[in-house]
Amino acid sequence: MTLLNKYLLILLLYAGNISFSQDYLEEQFDLAKKLYDEENYFDAITEFKRLQFFDTSNVYLSVSDELIAQAYKNGGKFNEAIQYFTLAEINSKNSDDIFRIKIEIVRINILKRTTGNALRLLDDLIKDERWSNKKDEINYWCGWTYIFADEWDKATEEFSKISPDHELTLLCEKTNNKKYSVAFAKIASIILPGAGQFYTGNYINGLLSLGWCALWGYISVNALIEERVFDGLVVANFLWFRFYRGNLENAEKFAVEKNLQISNESLDYLQHNYKGTRP
Repeated sequence: MTLLNKYLLILLLYAGNISFSQDYLEEQFDLAKKLYDEENYFDAITEFKRLQFFDTSNVYLSVSDELIAQAYKNGGKFNEAIQYFTLAEINSKNSDDIFRIKIEIVRINILKRTTGNALRLLDDLIKDERWSNKKDEINYWCGWTYIFADEWDKATEEFSKISPDHELTLLCEKTNNKKYSVAFAKIASIILPGAGQFYTGNYINGLLSLGWCALWGYISVNALIEERVFDGLVVANFLWFRFYRGNLENAEKFAVEKNLQISNESLDYLQHNYKGTRP
């Protein structure tokens, strides 16, 4: 065999090995993707990591990182998901892909209720001129961040930047308007015991608070008028003050509970009836 023929043989064998490797990687990717599509996330992660081990040219690195991240997210492993989304962002070369992955990281922070992280990431996107045409999408996820932070007024403001008639603008505005002011409930009960409970619709508790405070207040004042100072002070300190303080605590508690119920009703609607993209 001549030297030229040897070189040709080596070249053919090398080319065949490359072809085999590419075919194997493609088959491995298809297997991992099939497991992912079947929602078999644990096995999908294993196969994607196997793919990355053999993919020495990093052909599938970015896409496999992103799918591993999505699998972790769907499995509730949010920290691991952020780790692999970050790797996918680093290895991605396409600007649209980079933006999409950044938004995915924001969405996980929303689900984790790490509001500060989500808002910081979104603020970075707003300041970056590369995404100047993505303002509506950024505002959209700002709104969702405030929803999960139970700040419906700020959520309304963010969605209204997209459109005052946006479905989520109207929902957040309605939710915010239905919520009770905890501060007003407490102040009202300071001025008139039971008023805060009346404000939140807890009429029986409000009547009881008003009645007990009035009763023990009357007894205490009457004792002082009759110069039974010790009796009056005992009643005032141990009975009237106890019910007065309980009245303030109840006013706050009922307002918080009502607001939680209102928020949960809106969140339940978003979970089961809203057709748009959710975190």
